[in-house]
Amino acid sequence: MSETEPLLTIPGALDLAVHRAPDREALVDGDVRLTWTQLRDQVRAAVKSLIALGTRRGDRIAVWAPNSHRWVVAALAVASAGAVLVPVNTRYKGGEARWLLERGAARLLFVENGFLGKDYLAMLGEGEGEGEGEGEGEGEGEGEGRSRGAGDEERPVPSLPALARVVTLDGAERPGTLPWDDFLIHGAHLPDTDATDHTASVRPDDPSDLLFTSGTTGRPKGALTTHRQNLTTYRAWSGRTGLTGDDRYLIINPLFHCFGYKAGVLACLLRGATMVLQPVFDAPRALRAVETERITVLPGPPTIYTELLDAPDRECYDLSSLRLAVTGAAVVPVALVRRMRAELFPEVLTAYGLTECCGTVTVCSADDDAETVALTAGRPIDGVEIRIADGDRRPLPAGQDGEITVRGPNVMLGYLDDPAASAAAVDADGWLATGDVGHLDERGNLVVTGRSKDMFVVGGFNVYPAEVEQVLTGHDAVAEAAVVGVPDTRLGEVGRAYVTARPGAGADPDALVGWCRERLANFKVPREVVVLETLPRNASGKIDKAVLRTH
Repeated sequence: MSETEPLLTIPGALDLAVHRAPDREALVDGDVRLTWTQLRDQVRAAVKSLIALGTRRGDRIAVWAPNSHRWVVAALAVASAGAVLVPVNTRYKGGEARWLLERGAARLLFVENGFLGKDYLAMLGEGEGEGEGEGEGEGEGEGEGRSRGAGDEERPVPSLPALARVVTLDGAERPGTLPWDDFLIHGAHLPDTDATDHTASVRPDDPSDLLFTSGTTGRPKGALTTHRQNLTTYRAWSGRTGLTGDDRYLIINPLFHCFGYKAGVLACLLRGATMVLQPVFDAPRALRAVETERITVLPGPPTIYTELLDAPDRECYDLSSLRLAVTGAAVVPVALVRRMRAELFPEVLTAYGLTECCGTVTVCSADDDAETVALTAGRPIDGVEIRIADGDRRPLPAGQDGEITVRGPNVMLGYLDDPAASAAAVDADGWLATGDVGHLDERGNLVVTGRSKDMFVVGGFNVYPAEVEQVLTGHDAVAEAAVVGVPDTRLGEVGRAYVTARPGAGADPDALVGWCRERLANFKVPREVVVLETLPRNASGKIDKAVLRTH
């Protein structure tokens, strides 16, 4: 291994962070404060316990918990032990999580069992043996619906035969589980050299994590990526965004998502920035954290900035430390970017990415104007190429919409145990078909028009919701907008818009339809506008259009 290769592994990056600033604060989680040295010490203790529990290179280890210092320690320990991290969405129900854990063949599960009042372990046990997933053709469901045999009662979740251990991060002891403190003691008898040797054996091209896609077009698929891919991606992300070791980064994005774990924990690890963790977004709590922790960087989906800007007591807090916001979505209103820059952040950037590309493909730059930041997702990060392709994957010229395809060091190894899906996603030349629609402008910025599945056809004309949503959010009364296609007997489909109103503003549906009619071709104008108090969202903060389509 060359001298630079350890820097392309997660344990190597952690050692480098300690070397650069051993006593700098690395992590803040409520009353818990850890320096980089203390964080590494906790990670090494967890690595020894994983070794004592029989963890082998390549084992898959899941974390089902909210943002916390123990989540970070567990995740870094998994990577440092040469195992593969499998984050689990905290909003999942028992059947969804059980399917993912079985599909990923998780050998160990870290879980915070009481988060938001949910008994996750009881949820995993609900409906066991009912044959969920039968007929899916995934080839991993042998345990489902099987007869229970001798020894099943010794398993934490009898329907998950591969799951040998459960560690409870909240410390609650349950039959068949190991509380966090007991877990750390489990490997205390091993010499420190065991952990050192284990971490030194990790190679840059070893898989580091298995993140499952959202499953909006069917069962989720697990995307495998390596240490090298993730660290290369987030060195480029950090360079483009200007993240430094002096930053204090409020991580509100959930750690089970790329935005929280990779653009959060890994980016801070690479730059030596301080991670300040918040388990769920709450505007007053976030404002307090900005003031008391002198937060400089606060990434998130557009909705959190709207809530922060409109918080009734915002003026009571000293928010002068804020420097940088990084956001991303099909639509980020220009008016929101201008307001964020005027009232909260000197720098506002947008980005585009997906799980199959380690979470990042493009990022704007600090010198981009508000229109560029709102209307584009910036330019590809170092080493990454974008090509807009037609239905036959042939390249299209600048300005013409087509499928966004990506090639570069950030493209996944493939989907777990699914060579057919992997081959369909990544062609022989390494181009990943994202399923997203967009074009490149004359300066090489990516303009994301929307998901191909979100497009609808009105009387033979394609309508991309992002364009209509941008017009609607240009109205002074509208805070957020989401447009979906709904069936129509004459035209096949027509648009229906859902909006939320700015505080104190009355959003009149007829007036908003008229607003669109003045600015859009007739076929793009929504047939109706529905005003809601809030828009439905998934756990990553994105608007859930699948829910709106059934509204």
